[in-house]
Amino acid sequence: MTEAVDRPYHHGDLRRVIIDTAMAMLLEGHGWQFTLREIARRAGVSHAAPYKHFADKAALLSELALIGFDRLRMALGKHQASAHASLRDEFFAMAHAYLRFARSNPGLYRLMFSADAGRPADVHLDERALAACEPLMELLVRGQATGALRHREARGQMAACWGMIHGLSLLALDGILLPEKVGEDALNAALGILLEGLEA
Repeated sequence: MTEAVDRPYHHGDLRRVIIDTAMAMLLEGHGWQFTLREIARRAGVSHAAPYKHFADKAALLSELALIGFDRLRMALGKHQASAHASLRDEFFAMAHAYLRFARSNPGLYRLMFSADAGRPADVHLDERALAACEPLMELLVRGQATGALRHREARGQMAACWGMIHGLSLLALDGILLPEKVGEDALNAALGILLEGLEA
């Protein structure tokens, strides 16, 4: 039987308790197959309590996904405009930060890109999800402004970068980024090739 969370429930923070409990269950590695009834039981609240803040499970999963994008934005933002880093170093650091985020939060990362989190237009066009693109967009725009990168539509460049690192992240999570197939340093090799295509 699942135990209730350690923190006591206090009036006024029910939404936070529900979110924290669901996130804890997600990060335990069992995916998001839980029910709202299970969330309520573990949180130590009534079965009806989650519905005070979330219309259904999909609404809760959507919020968890957006929290994931908040956290990804913070992880990538740490590598913005480093005073002593070259654009290449910053690009590589940001890509590695993305991969570390995916590897450290596999369940959350998969949920962020799952249809279970809601319609793509509702989740991925939310301002919080869009904000996760800002560190990379800022880097690409700055690279073009300084002449380090080719002048191309920045969103197209971002799509190429995101598509590659997202794909590599999923391959890594699935355990099939195998050195026998792709070499010992597939990530850096792929990033180098990508950046060469972006550079002026």
